[in-house]
Amino acid sequence: MASGQKGFLLSRQSSDRRNQTEMLFWLVTDDQPVCLVIEGEQPVFFVETAAFKQAETLLNHAQITFSLRHLELTTFHHQPVTALYFNTVDSSQRARRLLSSDSLPIYEADIRLHDRYLMERFTYGPLAFTGEPIQKLGFLEYRHARIRPAYYVPSFRVISLDVECSARGELYSIGLYGENLSTVIMIGEPSADEKPSAYKKPSTDNHSEGIDILWVADERALLEALEVQVAQYDPDLFIGWNVINFDFRLLLKRATLHRMSLTLGRGRQSASWRERNSDAGEGYVLIPGRMVIDGIDALKSATWHFESFSLESVARELLGKGKAINDVSNRMSEITHDFHHNKQKLAKYNLEDCRLVTEIFETTRLLDFLRLRSELTGLELDRIGGSVQAFTNLYLPKLHRAGYVAPNLPDDGGLASPGGYVMDSVPGLYSHVLVLDFKSLYPSIIRTFKIDPLGLVEGLKDPDHAIPGFKGAVFSRERHFLPKIITQLWQQRDQAKAEKDSARSQAIKILMNSFYGVLGSGGCRFYDTRLASSITMRGHEIMQQTSRWVEEQGHQVIYGDTDSIFVLLGETLSHAEADEIGQSLAAEINDRWKALLMTSYGLTSCLEMEYETHYRRFLMPTIRGSETGSKKRYAGLKVGKGSEELICKGLETVRSDWTSIAREFQAELLRLTFAGRDPSAYILETVEAVRAGKKDDQLVYKKRLRRRLNDYVKNVPPQVRAARMADDQNRAAGKPLQYQNKGSVQYLITVNGPESIEYLNSAIDYEHYVAKQLKPIADGILPFVDMDFDKIITSQTSLF
Repeated sequence: MASGQKGFLLSRQSSDRRNQTEMLFWLVTDDQPVCLVIEGEQPVFFVETAAFKQAETLLNHAQITFSLRHLELTTFHHQPVTALYFNTVDSSQRARRLLSSDSLPIYEADIRLHDRYLMERFTYGPLAFTGEPIQKLGFLEYRHARIRPAYYVPSFRVISLDVECSARGELYSIGLYGENLSTVIMIGEPSADEKPSAYKKPSTDNHSEGIDILWVADERALLEALEVQVAQYDPDLFIGWNVINFDFRLLLKRATLHRMSLTLGRGRQSASWRERNSDAGEGYVLIPGRMVIDGIDALKSATWHFESFSLESVARELLGKGKAINDVSNRMSEITHDFHHNKQKLAKYNLEDCRLVTEIFETTRLLDFLRLRSELTGLELDRIGGSVQAFTNLYLPKLHRAGYVAPNLPDDGGLASPGGYVMDSVPGLYSHVLVLDFKSLYPSIIRTFKIDPLGLVEGLKDPDHAIPGFKGAVFSRERHFLPKIITQLWQQRDQAKAEKDSARSQAIKILMNSFYGVLGSGGCRFYDTRLASSITMRGHEIMQQTSRWVEEQGHQVIYGDTDSIFVLLGETLSHAEADEIGQSLAAEINDRWKALLMTSYGLTSCLEMEYETHYRRFLMPTIRGSETGSKKRYAGLKVGKGSEELICKGLETVRSDWTSIAREFQAELLRLTFAGRDPSAYILETVEAVRAGKKDDQLVYKKRLRRRLNDYVKNVPPQVRAARMADDQNRAAGKPLQYQNKGSVQYLITVNGPESIEYLNSAIDYEHYVAKQLKPIADGILPFVDMDFDKIITSQTSLF
């Protein structure tokens, strides 16, 4: 056996080979890529012992080979279980289908062999391994491998990949960008007007504007050159923008047309496509020894939000620059033109997309985030979402050691639990409002009140000595796992924040905050409405009691939302004086919760209220068309260190479905109102500019098509009408259809209805924008300063 080494788990899979199971774990190491091969592990699931004889009869009759073991494990209903072991994944799955069809209760049959193998060893991203090494082509294979948890930080070798093609999917070029790699593989030859000295010879590499262009004769040669480049560079990860469902899917489709097996994997193994959602045209690509990470999915997993997730939009926002193309909105025709007339320009555009993706990953530290998420939870680097799987990975092995098997998914899909606390707001325009909020309220409630799946089962055994929850829940004071898991994560996050490690801090925050959602999700095996309700309803109780305590101090609470309260001081104060009151209130509330929880329940409070914000001016609007205060919508002038910042929550200023003129108009109206200045002149100036056609570029609506275009039948919103009209004109002109399968559309409202910006044939309906964009904004603000939008604009008209 070789001595122990360390690596980071890149991918995992299990299958049957030679009538036994085989698991493959690909690792990144400091030396060379490693593939661990583990054979003969047995898939297992559990049946209630009382039903074992029935299960045995069914399996024997179907000639499914199995072995059994009576274990000291029970269900959550305290029924003993028997473990059934199988030689192959296939026999395990056949047994699962057979027993389920006979309505026999079975447990944990849906857990994949390789996932169980890793989680039961508490092994997630980094690991140590031993085995018998065999040198293969480009990697080291370990037979009879064994693994254990370890600490290891990998250095990933990354290629950013981008494909350019025709509207029909014919390949033009492939850009590849990485450390010491700036290559574009291009079909064709250098144009005749290029200097001969700029090239070594046709069909070889050349360098132009920092780009190595590899010229190839045709599409098959393009794919073969890609195989060679990947083998030479040997990346661990491919990154890109929609790189899975567009770039790699297209590459594999074109390879199939040429009867090629696209050998992009390590050891010259073939890449393959697997459908995930055939209706949506989505799937994933398998490349042995490598992984593909999509930038859009990764940003969403790290909770980044953008008005649009197009590469152009995200790059502009994060990097301050965009694509190397003149007309982004009509890039397909420009790409086709450049392929036929200016391949150098196309190569530059192709590689710039690769660079932009790389810079976005670096700026946001996405790979650090994904690595840390994997290290914390065992989730694959390319996993989208995965909060339920993360919880299962962390919780299940602990549960087994406590003597229980996990329950199955709820048959009814899960009953809804009460949501977070949102109090009725008191609308108005205020001076000096403080925001106090509880730090990670739901995780704090779980820690304090010991809310936990095992804790619920154990608490129900002895309710007299348990901690009361809601909807009949009681929780064990001693037997639980989740409070300790959160405590450990909390400490790690505090350390990460102290070390200014934003990626680790964000990964831990997302994980901690996901636990409530998991326990309240019918897609989780640990779902129980008593668990989720004991978190949210306790939150309601905490927020209401906190508000009462604040009002006992002589302050008015004008709004409360989930974990925050908004406190009106009701007097003229300096920022320093407001800060002092905020800090004092937070400390007082924390002390009172500590005392109350110890007295009432004998519990140590983990609740931590913080003073967050001082708004010098603050607007709590009404619901549009009503006098009732709105919820989750407000604006304020936040006081900071020597400066003030306009903050808007839930208002049109921060909503992408309103035009930019509406967002700009609202922000300026708020600034003028908070400054105590008369906004009449600004309102008149804006209305006049819109009607005069001076703001046309700010009148564009940008909305998503959430369904296929043909699926809109009864309700046909404006964006669909605009998209259909545009594609009708695309069809008539012989151009590719743009809007048939979801996507987004930009359009204007004209005197003849909505029209896309590509095919604007009618005059813009300026009165629509005055009435539907400017007036609603003004009507949400002006009544608080005794002004009226209609009177302002009509008084100006009456002067002429």
